[in-house]
Amino acid sequence: MSAANHRFKTSDFRVVEEVFKSENGLGYVLDFSNPTFSQFFREEIGINIDDPRFSVEGGSKGKRLSYFLRTSDPATVHKTLVALWEYRIAVPGLAEMNPLTTSTENAFRRIVERFGDSLPGKPAEPVADSPSEPSVPDETIDRLAARFLEISKLAPQPRGCEFEKFLKEVFDAHGLQGKKPFRLVGEQIDGSCEFDHASYLLEAKWQNEKTSASDLRNFQGKVEAKSAWTRGLFVSYSGFSEQGLDAFTRGHRTSIICMDGLDLYEIFHHRRSFTEVLRLKRREAADTGRPFVSVRDLFPNE
Repeated sequence: MSAANHRFKTSDFRVVEEVFKSENGLGYVLDFSNPTFSQFFREEIGINIDDPRFSVEGGSKGKRLSYFLRTSDPATVHKTLVALWEYRIAVPGLAEMNPLTTSTENAFRRIVERFGDSLPGKPAEPVADSPSEPSVPDETIDRLAARFLEISKLAPQPRGCEFEKFLKEVFDAHGLQGKKPFRLVGEQIDGSCEFDHASYLLEAKWQNEKTSASDLRNFQGKVEAKSAWTRGLFVSYSGFSEQGLDAFTRGHRTSIICMDGLDLYEIFHHRRSFTEVLRLKRREAADTGRPFVSVRDLFPNE
């Protein structure tokens, strides 16, 4: 097994956070208080988790756990993940408080197996991709990448229409039930998709200028005018101006996530999971309030 497989990655911790999240919110782990968190690590792992070296990125239980996992040897990472899983199962009510989807549990099991033996207990189902998130064949990714390049050579007007069609193809390839552009009274919607039990409206722009705050606000308005479970995905080929993003997010709660052309290139070139990228972007937006974080920043060490 390569050294890279023995590295605990940022994307790994996104899954771990989901498995061991607390009803108390960010920074918490399961039902641990600070004293019981310390006791757990002392008795189960033989580690003083209160050591200042684990708090260099923050003193919350979540930040200490993240740093500990990223800086520990593979055997210790495996031991910690298994011990936390067994605690989650053993304490009455914890598993019921945070029921896992099959895809999340299986993703966690795959992480554990990278560092050692399989996780105890029977998987929810075989660790194959679930029907809702099909494994996308390499030839499909190659076709989408080639089509993306073809669109870049078109004149501006047909390019915009083809870009909308192309994004529907991306959605459909990943099992997200893409919908074609449609009109409502007084507004144009560039398409939509279904992702993690929520509807995402699409705004697609392929223009030379970076997207401004006014475009972001207009799209946010479209999303807010729909049902409570509606979200938004803004795909701007040229990206978003820093000033525009700052102005849009200042004192404003957003329900949209953003993607640019470089993100799409990274997804195709590095065979990233489109749905994993959406989840990471959504989590960053929830954690930081930033609707746009580049794919390269989501996978900084890869």
